[in-house]
Amino acid sequence: MISAADCTTLHNGVKMPWLGLGVYKAADGREVRNAIAAALDTGYRSIDTAAFYGNERGVGLAVRESSISREDLFITTKLWNDAHGQRPARRAFEESLAALGLEYVDLYLIHWPISGKFTDTWKALEEIYGEGRARAIGVSNFEIHHLETLKKTADVLPMVNQVEFHPRLTQEPLRQYCRQEGIQLEAWSPLTRGDIFSHPVVQAAAEKHAKTPAQVLLRWDLEHRVVTIPKSVRRHRIEENAAIFDFQLDAEDMVALDGLNENHRYGPDPNTF
Repeated sequence: MISAADCTTLHNGVKMPWLGLGVYKAADGREVRNAIAAALDTGYRSIDTAAFYGNERGVGLAVRESSISREDLFITTKLWNDAHGQRPARRAFEESLAALGLEYVDLYLIHWPISGKFTDTWKALEEIYGEGRARAIGVSNFEIHHLETLKKTADVLPMVNQVEFHPRLTQEPLRQYCRQEGIQLEAWSPLTRGDIFSHPVVQAAAEKHAKTPAQVLLRWDLEHRVVTIPKSVRRHRIEENAAIFDFQLDAEDMVALDGLNENHRYGPDPNTF
């Protein structure tokens, strides 16, 4: 991993960048377009949006405005909770694709595991994948038991599971499970909303490597072989978040950061949301 364009290879052979820009809460229009332009200028090639974010149109416009070839970009979007079921999921995908103004997405995810519905929804994603309109398909916020349920009826296993992941929520059993199943883990909320930037362990690692706390946390993701998608609409933060490929955390750093785990969530619990 030496640049923002470096990739992991998903179990179907598709390459996915280790670093991406998250655009949750970025306003549709100029704000999200400027953020993506800054990210692409900085070297990012992966953009993560969702139907729920309400900014797919702006994301698609930014992609089309860019001079970078579509084939060199990795665009993710997600299906929201009100569109579960095989037919509703197909309609939701068509709506997202139309909003983005793209012929295909690189990754399409089920945003949350709605009990009793996500297995039917997954069938729609398998159809979309089979048609080549999503180069990869996956899930978000799935726990081990959700993935086990999906396995019973799935013809294609998820390529990605995007979950909340940071030193206060290390998700070790889930990480081990996904590793064994060939499912790439991806981190949302990797920066803990800045909550642990001032923690002595994070501060010590930052001083040791002459990096910021945010850079330490993002590098921690990469050392765990977890794709990371920090969100920002500020150019200097976008640039800072990409400057994580010129250093490595050592074993001592990793043990100390892993030791911050409290199974603490900043976002909803997938079992109750």
